[in-house]
Amino acid sequence: MSTVAVDVTQVVELACRAPSVHNTQPWRWRFDGRAVELRADHARQLRVSDPAGRNLVISCGAALHHALVAAAGLGFTASVARLPDPGDPDLLARVELRPDRRPTPADTSLLEALRDRRTDRRRFTSWPVPEEQLVTLAEHASRRGARVLPLTGVTARRTVERLIDRAVAAQVAEPALAEEQRAWTTASPTGGIPASSLPPQDHPEERRDRFERRTPRAMADARVVASDQVLAFCTARDDTAARLDVGETLSSVWLRAQQIGLSLVPLSQVIEVEPTRRALRHDVFLDMAEPQLLARVGWLELHRHPLPATPRRPLTDVLDLAPGS
Repeated sequence: MSTVAVDVTQVVELACRAPSVHNTQPWRWRFDGRAVELRADHARQLRVSDPAGRNLVISCGAALHHALVAAAGLGFTASVARLPDPGDPDLLARVELRPDRRPTPADTSLLEALRDRRTDRRRFTSWPVPEEQLVTLAEHASRRGARVLPLTGVTARRTVERLIDRAVAAQVAEPALAEEQRAWTTASPTGGIPASSLPPQDHPEERRDRFERRTPRAMADARVVASDQVLAFCTARDDTAARLDVGETLSSVWLRAQQIGLSLVPLSQVIEVEPTRRALRHDVFLDMAEPQLLARVGWLELHRHPLPATPRRPLTDVLDLAPGS
């Protein structure tokens, strides 16, 4: 194996640290000696909650951005072709890598944020996130076809809370969805959400995520609390390219938040339930944008112990090296 191939395996390994829905890691990679290809892995698609593959593609977009951050931090110049083959919709990106650059301090800092990033579902502190900081974070990350909007208005916040309640209630009432979620929260060395990454059952005030076993009567506890800030990810279109953009933008927001000490937790339930997604589009975005994802943002306690990294698939499961590469 060449030195470049060894370095590329490091790029892919770091890319695979990206966040993904239920930690499904729905991607595959192939290196042909010159470029790395990113493909959607439908074998790991959530058929009940994500039949259209929206969350799958967003997850792959996050992995693509992680790959670009890793490449820059390891001394590669990367050239990206997104959706390069109209006849092969599962080929999401082709990244040509040239080992010809010296990482900058900014590259190194972002790579360190990538290594440290975790999805921490524990409750945030009551310390407010200054609105100007949230706006700066959103403006920093809005890119290409995706935009990030802080939802700071009272009306928008109340609408979002109500729609999240409706979405979670609809999902609680779906046995097949509950079974799918249970399948991805059981112990596994290669994926899913381990118990160590979930708030403890004996602290109900912290169990405000999709994995809590709640009933519709308990929906009030599912709300985004007053001290949380909310970011909305939206696009002009609702297609594969747009969803890939959202994933890249999510990764960019998350790593920047990591750098400044903020924590971020995606909220996709309201998008997964079609009636609430349509209501969000109409009531919050006034039919002028396609909602793709929500995320809550806030501060974690300074002395709270860090979470362990969630399990990842072995590199041999996700990366193919062409002969001679």
